[in-house]
Amino acid sequence: METRTLGSHGLNVSAVGLGCMGMSFAYGGADESEALGTLHRALELGCNFWDTAEVYGPYTNEQLLAKALKGRRDQVIVATKFGFDIAPETPERQGAARMVGLDSRPEHIREVVHASLARLEIEAIDLLYQHRVDPAVSIEEVVGVMSDLVREGKVRFLGLSEPSAATLKRAHAVHPISAVQSEYSLWSREVEETTLPTCAQLGVGFVSYSPLGRGALTGKLPAPDQLAPDDFRRHLPRFQADAWERNAGLIATLERMAGERGCTAAQLALAWVLAQGEHIVSIPGARREPHLRENIAAADIRLSVGDLAEISASQDPGKVRGERYTAASLALVNR
Repeated sequence: METRTLGSHGLNVSAVGLGCMGMSFAYGGADESEALGTLHRALELGCNFWDTAEVYGPYTNEQLLAKALKGRRDQVIVATKFGFDIAPETPERQGAARMVGLDSRPEHIREVVHASLARLEIEAIDLLYQHRVDPAVSIEEVVGVMSDLVREGKVRFLGLSEPSAATLKRAHAVHPISAVQSEYSLWSREVEETTLPTCAQLGVGFVSYSPLGRGALTGKLPAPDQLAPDDFRRHLPRFQADAWERNAGLIATLERMAGERGCTAAQLALAWVLAQGEHIVSIPGARREPHLRENIAAADIRLSVGDLAEISASQDPGKVRGERYTAASLALVNR
């Protein structure tokens, strides 16, 4: 597996990492034994960059990774996140409904980091992200606390998820930011306007989450009304029936182009993301080993300048029906 460096302080990770959220959260029922098998196989295939967060579950995804890390801690770069206010579980409030707001108060950051370390059963978090920028707490204060955690040996590298370019610059002035994580795919390219250029300017790595459009770009996703009842994609604008019908044509085009190049639609979409810059890595989710192997193989695909232009034009986001998030979730990004 090819490795890439995030930031200027030597955080080396596999070009294709593993987004672990779906193993415990958001996409319907999950099988723990299958997930553990996938995690172990990821290491065998050189995929050593695992992404989790306290809100995935909440909490259960970090606990799952702890089981997979036993005896393998030195082989894995673990990324996790803080930044949400998580309400207690009740019969009426389950899963994502427990996220009731943002919370990046200094004392809360410390509480979350200590709790994440305990759940993961590790001594230090390799990459700690602020999950969403909290307008109630200045980014300077947030990164100041994160920097203290680095000095204390509880965290190794720092990151931000879905910040604006202006916020990234302010944060980086306090302590080197190694990685920005934002949604980036053929269908979601908002970061190309200011975020990616700013990352390149500052020497900050970029981590693409949902590089497969939450499964849409694989060409294998069933119609939205066939997704599990608790699959959060049922509520996303891009997956509503009228939008899905229109977007299906774009998926068919991507599948055709992939076939012409001897790969799958998922592999072509991932290869396109990786080709956008050497400072970019991607963390597609995979609950099952066949999907994992398919994603990892994308790192070996080389696309010509002509290929990249043709693929980009065929999947122009202006042709995509529906936003990537609900209005409420979109309000939390690029701040």
